[in-house]
Amino acid sequence: MSRTNLLEVLTPANSQIIFIDQQPQMAFGVQSIDRQVLKNNVVGLAKAAKVFGIPATITTVETESFSGHTYPELLGVFPEHQILERTSMNSWDDQNVRDALAAGAAQGRKKVVVSGLWTEVCNTTFALSCLHDTDYEIYMVADASGGTSLDAHNYAMDRMVQAGVVPVTWQQVLLEWQRDWARRSTYDAVMDIVREHSGAYGMGVDYAYTMVHKAPERVQHGERIGPNPAKA
Repeated sequence: MSRTNLLEVLTPANSQIIFIDQQPQMAFGVQSIDRQVLKNNVVGLAKAAKVFGIPATITTVETESFSGHTYPELLGVFPEHQILERTSMNSWDDQNVRDALAAGAAQGRKKVVVSGLWTEVCNTTFALSCLHDTDYEIYMVADASGGTSLDAHNYAMDRMVQAGVVPVTWQQVLLEWQRDWARRSTYDAVMDIVREHSGAYGMGVDYAYTMVHKAPERVQHGERIGPNPAKA
């Protein structure tokens, strides 16, 4: 990967995404990040890809015999997608995965955004093999991936960075794709993702919309009554 490529930001035109083994049995072993936070970040990233028309590959390992079915929240974002089943820990060893990524690369989408489990096995072997065999660029979403320990995750990220992988976070990817708040075609959808998946940032957006800009609340709710101080 050239320095020039590293200076290019992610755009909806140069990116594709792969979700590797986002399955319950794999998540059970994750100790590097809270697993509910992990799933939140994965689904937020998936929704971002859907908003910006980013081609997505979903691949799984030993679904019926060991790993279980992909998170329904992730599949709900891409209900029409095929799921590429494998026996190999390294997704790059599966021809269907290679073909799916090659189809994106043929459209100029050589920046491959990766979210997977586990960081130290499936993500690392995929990233190293893909970089070795192609001119693709790998952007590893650190907080939409997880390892069996914090050390396992961190050292795997270090190893991949040394090999040329670019570390990113899911919200960074979302906002890099948006780039300009004047892009109104995706603005509202991005704000929806932020409010649902971005924690304190999303709470701040809700506050600003309702309290500063006097927008209506996002949900219908019962009548607010009171205060009604109790008599001593």
